[in-house]
Amino acid sequence: MLGPGSSLTYFTGAEWWLSERFFGMVLFQAGDPVWVTPAFERDRALEQIRIGDDVRAWEEDASPWRLVAGALGDRGVATGRVGIGETMPFVFSDGIAQAAPAARLISGTPVTAGCRMVKDGHERALMDRANEITRRAHRAVFAALQEGTTVEEARAWCAAAHRRLGVEGGALVLFGKDAGFPHGTTSPQALGPGDVVLIDGGGSLHGYSSDITRTGVFGAPPTDRQRRIWDLVRKAQGAAFDAARPGVECQAVDAAARRVIEEGGFGPGYRYLTHRLGHGIGLDGHEWPYMVRGSTTRLAPGMTFTDEPGIYIPGELGIRHEDTLIVTEGGCDNLGGAWSGTPEDPAVL
Repeated sequence: MLGPGSSLTYFTGAEWWLSERFFGMVLFQAGDPVWVTPAFERDRALEQIRIGDDVRAWEEDASPWRLVAGALGDRGVATGRVGIGETMPFVFSDGIAQAAPAARLISGTPVTAGCRMVKDGHERALMDRANEITRRAHRAVFAALQEGTTVEEARAWCAAAHRRLGVEGGALVLFGKDAGFPHGTTSPQALGPGDVVLIDGGGSLHGYSSDITRTGVFGAPPTDRQRRIWDLVRKAQGAAFDAARPGVECQAVDAAARRVIEEGGFGPGYRYLTHRLGHGIGLDGHEWPYMVRGSTTRLAPGMTFTDEPGIYIPGELGIRHEDTLIVTEGGCDNLGGAWSGTPEDPAVL
C-alpha cells in the first residue's frame, strides 16, 4: 500500500502531494490495483491513474480506511499481510489497522527498495546527466568566489547555475571552520583567504537526483595540514570506489574508506568521519541502500549510492569529497564523470 511520494510515482507515474486527506493505491500480488481518493478530487485522480480502473472515492465525512478494508476483503486478503510504504504517515497506517484488524501490517520496504535500488539504463542516463550538471554548477561557483562572499550569495549562485543548466538545484555551502559541521551552522561566516570552501549540492532531472561535494582552499596556498587532510579524504574515497562491486556488503564499502581515515591518524570509529560513508540515491536524494556499518545488503549492478568520506575537526575545518556511483558488472562507475582535482582547484571537470 502506497500513499503520496516517490514510490507511488515510481510504480505508477502518479504524482500527488501529501496532506491529511488520504490518496493512495493498494497493489495486490495478482490483478490490478485499487485506488482510494477523496471524492472531490476524483476527476483529478483519474488524470493521474494509468494502471487499473478500480477507483474508490470517499466523501469528506466518510472513512477512506473503510474503502481500503473493503478492497482487501473483495480480493480475499482481509487476513493477509499488507506492506506499508516506509514514508506513509502513522495516522494513515493506524487508520488501516483499525479498519482491517485481521490484516497484518508490515514494512513494504523489501518490495519498494528492492525494486528502486536497481536502476535501468534510462534511469542511469538521467542521473549521469544530473551529476554532470551539478559538477558544472559547482565549478561556476568556485570560479565566482571572492573575499567577503557570504554563504547566502554562494548558495544563490549555485541555484542559479543549476537553473541555467536546465534543472532545479542548490547547495550547502560552508567556509572555514564552519565546515567542521557536516551539515552547517546557524551562524555562517563570510569567506576569507586560506579558508576551506565546502560545496555540497545537487539537482533533479526528471525526478532523478544528483549529489556532489567539492572542497577546496580559497585565496591562499593550502597549509600542509589542509593538503594532508584533503589528500587523505581523497584516498579514502578511492578506497571505497575500489571496494564497491557486485556481491560486496554495503558495510564493507564504508569500512574500506574508514580504514584509510583511521590509518591516517583520524580515528577511531566515528570520531572524525562522523557519519556513514554514503546513501542510496535516485528519485529521492537519500534512499536505499546505505553504506553504513551493520548493513549486510549486497551490492548488485545498477545500484546507485554516494561515496562521501570526510574529516571534520570542530573549530578548525571540514573536508568532504562526494561523488555518486553506480555499480556495474565488474565494479562501479562515477556518474557525471571522473575527476582529479586539487585543494587549489577541486572542481575540475
